[in-house]
Amino acid sequence: MQEINMQLSHEKSAALLERSKKVLAGGVSSEFRKFNHPHALFYDHAEGVYIYDVDGNKYLDFTLSQGPMIVGHSHPHVLKRVRDYSEKGQLFAGQHILEIELAEKLNKYIPSAELMRFCLDGSTAIQTAFRVARAKTGRNKFIRFEGHYHGWLDNVSWGLTLNKDKMGTRETPIPLPWSEGIADGVKHEFIILPWNDLELVKKTMAENHNEIAAIITEPIMCNSSCILPEEGFLQGLRDVCTHYNSALIFDEVITGFRTGLGGAQKHFGITPDLSIFAKALASGYPISAIVGKKEWMHSLAEGKVIHAGTMNSGCALIAAALGTIEVLEQEGTHERIYALGHRLMEGLRKAAKETGQNLLVQGLGPMFHTGFADVSKIKEYREVSAYEQPKSKLFIQGMQQRGVRIIGRGLWYISAVHEEKHIDHAIEMAKETLIELK
Repeated sequence: MQEINMQLSHEKSAALLERSKKVLAGGVSSEFRKFNHPHALFYDHAEGVYIYDVDGNKYLDFTLSQGPMIVGHSHPHVLKRVRDYSEKGQLFAGQHILEIELAEKLNKYIPSAELMRFCLDGSTAIQTAFRVARAKTGRNKFIRFEGHYHGWLDNVSWGLTLNKDKMGTRETPIPLPWSEGIADGVKHEFIILPWNDLELVKKTMAENHNEIAAIITEPIMCNSSCILPEEGFLQGLRDVCTHYNSALIFDEVITGFRTGLGGAQKHFGITPDLSIFAKALASGYPISAIVGKKEWMHSLAEGKVIHAGTMNSGCALIAAALGTIEVLEQEGTHERIYALGHRLMEGLRKAAKETGQNLLVQGLGPMFHTGFADVSKIKEYREVSAYEQPKSKLFIQGMQQRGVRIIGRGLWYISAVHEEKHIDHAIEMAKETLIELK
């Protein structure tokens, strides 16, 4: 397969990367930042739908910083909220009024958010949810699904490596560690299953329910091919958890506020017991929330389950979250995001058809995935092996060299400030790239 023609220069980024490697491990502060094309890039500033690197290259941005920038980069209302409130203080080691106002907003919009606590990121909020579920049920294990990302901590860093020769059968999966250095004993904390197979979940719960404190799932499998739940699957999880008095946990780190102010649980009409929100909550400021029904959250309220954090609910973080939600509350915002997402998805499908390329586009609209495969649908993690990864990598590389930035695994995000002209430009650049790939 031919190499993509390079159109942009990255000389300054390359020099900064070499300098960075002398003091930062691998030159980066997150493993995934290594995989920009042609290498890790350094960025200078961002505004609206555009981000600019140190070489002066301008990118139409559909990564949105891996999802958080749902109202675009440097939104003036969010920045003013942060600036004004930060003048009163940064961190009090105590409560402040905007915490209550933010909690009241989440309580208003999110079906499961009767009570909540704020954390700094999705990883810590998810571990809090496990602790709550274990405390209430007196059980220790949880069920999770292959390909679902619930943070990078040890007990959830399994089942994220696609190796069909070592993964075992669908009925008896073998969890594979995602990284070296993971404690082997934590694999006994969970049972892992393929997603979208309700009968297998029911069978597993029937055999192991006395051990299962919770089932955790992304309501949309966003981290691997943006896979939607099959009809009845989420309701089936709700029913089986209710039957066995286990917690149903929705990891809405990605879907929260992106699918709507009420999250995917509102979109699908399925209310979990506990949920995690992060990313799009605060426009890039580090905040997350564990929210849940009172019957599950009372252990936190009573101090029986300990949740703590010096930096939790910092003034700037809470102000950023309120500012973000206030922008999203504007009439028609989510309708526009969906419409633009559908326009882009259909435009990419049309471009693929016109160029004879096997580009598969799937997702909800506010977020979706592109990859090359000779199938009509991907419905679970094991099927991701159908994608032609080298070709997908070249497509993403080609788009970036044409000034359109996409997440390296093929995920696209739409913001509240994208416009039809941005969508149409992305489609045009995609068609050029698809032609070049031929």
